[in-house]
Amino acid sequence: MDKYKRVEIIYFTDILCIWAYLAQIRMDELKTKFGSSVIIKNHFIPVFGSVESKIKQNWHNKGGVSAYSHHVKDIAQKFGHIKIHPEIWIKHRPTTSTSCHVFLKAIQILEASGELPHTSKLNDPEKNIFENMVWELRLAFFRDLIDTSNFNAQMEIAEHLELPLKKIENLIKTGTAFAALDDDLQLKEQYGVIGSPTLILNEGRQVIYGNVGYRVIEANVQELLTQPESHASWC
Repeated sequence: MDKYKRVEIIYFTDILCIWAYLAQIRMDELKTKFGSSVIIKNHFIPVFGSVESKIKQNWHNKGGVSAYSHHVKDIAQKFGHIKIHPEIWIKHRPTTSTSCHVFLKAIQILEASGELPHTSKLNDPEKNIFENMVWELRLAFFRDLIDTSNFNAQMEIAEHLELPLKKIENLIKTGTAFAALDDDLQLKEQYGVIGSPTLILNEGRQVIYGNVGYRVIEANVQELLTQPESHASWC
């Protein structure tokens, strides 16, 4: 393997997506195995842009919110590494994932400009500050049943991680974070992303969507790291 070669993964998720929640361990394992050879670029898509509409559309004739709650808990039982609150989607139900995505884009902007502090409050030192915030928001919803669509809840988590709250709020108030999220939506359309989680590799030639096992993802990355540049296309 060429130690100087890099594989870029464009990673699309929705913060409220159970499949993205359980898939985080796979992304962590990629970073552990491949280190700096893998670059993961996080983007967001509005699978739960309107929670009410989403559940009504997909679960109205299947038992509604209660049935969806059971569905999510059934999924979690098959994956022992994640925790799900017994009243998930029943109480303190978020209205949208979009507000979280906007908040996270603000943090991502600050990260890119080098304006995030070196915090001592990281719950997972293997993740950077932005990745920790993503994970904490997922835990807050799925494990702790916090309405993460609420701005105050987002700010409390950011405060716990010692993030610059005023800078985050300013990027949201000025519309800068919204513009960054719109860039994600345009990228989604460019690559034809249909759901969460989705990994885009090899400049869009390889798409891995949904609940795909780690070994499959690893094999795709390994292949890209070992194949010669001249073999990128057979045409």
